[in-house]
Amino acid sequence: MKQLSSQAFSAVTRLFHSVSGIRLTEAKHALVTGRLQRLASEAGEPDVETYVERLLRGGAPAQEMQRLIDRLTTNETYFFREPQHFNHLADRLPRVPAGQQFNVWSAASSSGEEAYSVAMLLSEQLAHAPWQVIGTDLSVSMVESARCGLYTFDRARMVPETYLKRFCLKGQGAQTGQVLLERSLRAKVRFEPANLMQPLPDWLPQFDVIFLRNVLIYFDNEAKAEIVRRVLGRLKPGGVLYIGHAESLSNLGLPLRMLATAVHTHA
Repeated sequence: MKQLSSQAFSAVTRLFHSVSGIRLTEAKHALVTGRLQRLASEAGEPDVETYVERLLRGGAPAQEMQRLIDRLTTNETYFFREPQHFNHLADRLPRVPAGQQFNVWSAASSSGEEAYSVAMLLSEQLAHAPWQVIGTDLSVSMVESARCGLYTFDRARMVPETYLKRFCLKGQGAQTGQVLLERSLRAKVRFEPANLMQPLPDWLPQFDVIFLRNVLIYFDNEAKAEIVRRVLGRLKPGGVLYIGHAESLSNLGLPLRMLATAVHTHA
């Protein structure tokens, strides 16, 4: 595979940053080259450099930029990742007033495992109140994948056995090695595209809980602060914001109070 030149890498990552707000460092050079090489091949270009040149001069179809975003933001994840947050949420659920709508937002939902993990927990433990889970992601292809609710069994390795039996259908034949989320659970989770670096969609409600995990690491401090302030505008008073355990919001001047590791609420 021909390596992307440093000049082309810098140009395409600047373009990507202008659209997504995400900065890809030189450490991602090989990953970006590999994903662009596949895009070039699919677009019928002879090599990745020619593909990037056409993309930069605006000679590629408009939908090619969305394909670029889709490929460069795709991340592997799995169900019940960072389980401390799900335990923390479970401890709060008995205090939800009976009959009160409970809304959860998976703000960088990728292929949907986080949102469905929350839905399993709420379905099991929040029988006394109506609830909904909304998942949003920058990548349109990830949103479409999440709506399907079909995953390799490896992604479900952390799902509790009782939840596997209740919410997951084991694939057979051509779908051996996969699990399909049960239809009624999928119906309770809504997935839509959204860019956290832009004004949020008007249809997003106020949330009791927001998961904003393992996405802030891709942004500089200015962009982090901008995203978190925007997201906080959709968090109810007393609501909870979960971020990734490898992420930090310190020294950003945000109106937050820490409740536990990587768990915050309004100051």
